Amino acid sequence: MRFLFCLIALCWALPAAAMGPWQRDTCHLDVPCVLDDRSYHVKEPDDWDGTSPMPVLIHFHGWQRTGALPVQHQRISGATRRRGVLLIAPNGIRKTWDMWYPETDDVQFAVDVLADVMARYPIDPDNIFLSGYSYGSIMAWRVACDRGQEMNVRALLGISGTISQSEDCAQFPQEARHVHGLKDNVLDFPYGPQGETDYPVSLWRDHLGCTDVVTDTRDWSVVDFLTLTRTEWGDCAEGTKVTLDIHSGGHFIPHGWIGRQLDELLDRRPTYP
Repeated sequence: MRFLFCLIALCWALPAAAMGPWQRDTCHLDVPCVLDDRSYHVKEPDDWDGTSPMPVLIHFHGWQRTGALPVQHQRISGATRRRGVLLIAPNGIRKTWDMWYPETDDVQFAVDVLADVMARYPIDPDNIFLSGYSYGSIMAWRVACDRGQEMNVRALLGISGTISQSEDCAQFPQEARHVHGLKDNVLDFPYGPQGETDYPVSLWRDHLGCTDVVTDTRDWSVVDFLTLTRTEWGDCAEGTKVTLDIHSGGHFIPHGWIGRQLDELLDRRPTYP
């Protein structure tokens, strides 16, 4: 068994009092948790009892931002705190990420962050999610590509940023979900060679053993002014699936998108916010 899962077992063996809500006195929201020469931010869910295991969303911030933004962002922490999910937001060096090539120091940092979180909090090891926006989405894709199985990533939630679809990933998440705007002029929508709009998730469709069969296509929205078109490939190996949501807008986190993904993944009735 890999070291990370051994650590999970160790954390579960600790008494609840050893992992209680003392973290608020050391790091919370804009006060980062220090990890060697790096750091990350934390936002606990509303009404957490201090002992129950929590799903975890590790969200990587965009370019020239820090982890202090996601833990106070309505479309990110506003979703996690209402759904019992522990939000973790690592800080990139010089406010960016090293994610264009495999196994960078930032990839190992993500692994170390998860291990440190498990030492501080009781978490649900079957519900570990990776997310990110813009450059942070590319970073989330990179971590899933390099360490998705080692970290037991239940799902990747990418927003407006991908790695190359020809990447030869060593690992992969159990499920991949991505959203991108057709008019994105920061990180352009990754059309296929023939202009295909389903190309942005072709990497995960290949790695997760999906067929070309589309199992669901529909429009959906949580706010009146933004409609998303969903394409889902559910005929993948071992019961996994890949989901792509596209919209007519630009480079932003769609209202309610993270919350909707968490509701579906955690078998909750979809709500907004």
